[in-house]
Amino acid sequence: MPPTLASLVHHSALKLTVRAGEDRLDVPVRWAHVSELADPVPYMEGGELLLVTALKLDAEDPEAMRRYVKRLAGAGVVGLGFAVGVNYDEIPEALVAAAEEEDLPLLEVPRRTPFLAISKAVSAAIAADQYRSVTAGFAAQRELTRQALNAGPEGLLAALAAQVDGWAALYDASGAVVATAPEWAVRRAARLTAEVERLRDRPAPASAVVGGPETEDRVELHSIGTGRRPRAALAVGTAATLGTAERYAVHSAIALLTLTTERSRSLHAAEQRIGAAVLRMLLAGQPDHARAVAGDLYGGLLDAPFRVIVAESASASAARARADVHARVPSSPPSAASAPAAVPAAPAPGPAAPDSPVSGSSTSRSARAGSAPAAPAGVLAAAGAAGDPLAGLAEVAEAAAARSGETVLVVPEGQRLVVLAADGGAAVAACTEYAAALEAARAAAVREQSGGGDEDELVVGLSAPAGPIAAAGAYKQAEQALSVARRRGRVCVEHEQVASGSVLPLLADDAVRAFADGLLRALYEHDATGRGDLVASLRAWLSRHGQWDAAAADLGVHRHTLRYRMRRVEEILGRSLDDPDVRMELWLALKATSTE
Repeated sequence: MPPTLASLVHHSALKLTVRAGEDRLDVPVRWAHVSELADPVPYMEGGELLLVTALKLDAEDPEAMRRYVKRLAGAGVVGLGFAVGVNYDEIPEALVAAAEEEDLPLLEVPRRTPFLAISKAVSAAIAADQYRSVTAGFAAQRELTRQALNAGPEGLLAALAAQVDGWAALYDASGAVVATAPEWAVRRAARLTAEVERLRDRPAPASAVVGGPETEDRVELHSIGTGRRPRAALAVGTAATLGTAERYAVHSAIALLTLTTERSRSLHAAEQRIGAAVLRMLLAGQPDHARAVAGDLYGGLLDAPFRVIVAESASASAARARADVHARVPSSPPSAASAPAAVPAAPAPGPAAPDSPVSGSSTSRSARAGSAPAAPAGVLAAAGAAGDPLAGLAEVAEAAAARSGETVLVVPEGQRLVVLAADGGAAVAACTEYAAALEAARAAAVREQSGGGDEDELVVGLSAPAGPIAAAGAYKQAEQALSVARRRGRVCVEHEQVASGSVLPLLADDAVRAFADGLLRALYEHDATGRGDLVASLRAWLSRHGQWDAAAADLGVHRHTLRYRMRRVEEILGRSLDDPDVRMELWLALKATSTE
């Protein structure tokens, strides 16, 4: 510990005598300063032992001494050393009384003790304290490193809490508590979530000090990570300000936690290549090869059912939808004698497909316990800080998996993201929660008419549970769900919702409507001339499954009139109503036009 007035009084070579302020001798001394100025306060910083001979002081004037001592105490001077035998044979009573009144320690310095000896004693004690702090800091660094290697972040936090005689907590990027030491500090750490969120919004590295009745002690917050946005935060709670040794320990913990959360670029690049290769093999129908390549990094993900999540930014999704419409809709409407072109199914993903999520540059990450602490507490926080909901989704998935100890495969590619996560696991739940929060925020913005461009929104499709053998099918399911979400203006749609729902909402697709308009246009043009009601008659006949009497009754016409109208429909369209495929297409076309 730093030198105190008590340690100087007990220094056998200095022979100092206490004349006032005996109960304040435990105050640390930052420096010993000699000044004969009548007012040395402007040159004080606080914490000094001031040494004087009263060369320019009227030390016998009680009023002058009261003013002098009062200013010294107000400036933070911790003690006054008065040399006797120079200008005064003993300390004047006026100065003693003033020191007692302000409770300022007053030390009598004998003539044989030069001020230089006191200054050297203080300096030597400060140097020794600093050396002890540095030595203790190095020892703490070794212990923290050992714990980090053997017990991970939890062991490191326990060692840090012991070093600072307090508590420590690790938070993820969203402010959720990941680990604490000791365990009783969980509630204290949980109260700081809002402070951690504010720290995250500041450029890294960032730190803050929190104190007051709510925290019960003094807490330092430090961001963890080297990137633009911190990946985690460290809180250290103590009863008092950290000393030099404790400060060394905290800085060592920050460095070690940063190394834990920020993996080397070479390792990260290797994981990128492995993850992309695993996904490529799964989509190509090679699960055995995928499992062999995945090894321990992603192997656990392939041993149980997983889900495939395909996500796009709304701008990319809209562009893809426009491209689909152009690809599917013929340049001119079909004539009455021509058959409408069927809407082609989206190509199944494959390793060489241009739209494959593993083509081009990719990023894949395995979120393991302790590797990148994060969890979706306040799911919109990630997107708000990143400014990109797609990146926010990736962060949320990895964060939830890291906290729960799951393995997750995340492969971004441009404006598309593919995620493989365990069915029923935390990552899937976090992604759906994230999408629901985005959808709720968008609905609120619409209600408030606050606008917001679609380019910053997200569209997500989620497959049904599948195994490695069915990975390609699961990817196609996720793409189909994403397509439905895009058409319905939703943020997220699960494939189960598509499979269990009605087919009618799918008819809202622009390509389907264009097909329906082209197929029925000739009938509508005929009816517009007033020569009959062929469209209504066709709808009634199809709705009655071709039963002439029932359909005619619905229309209020004779069945022979209905038969004539159906012959006219066949003549105009150039199709036979005896063909079930024709009847199906016409019925779907009628339903599509009725949804407009």
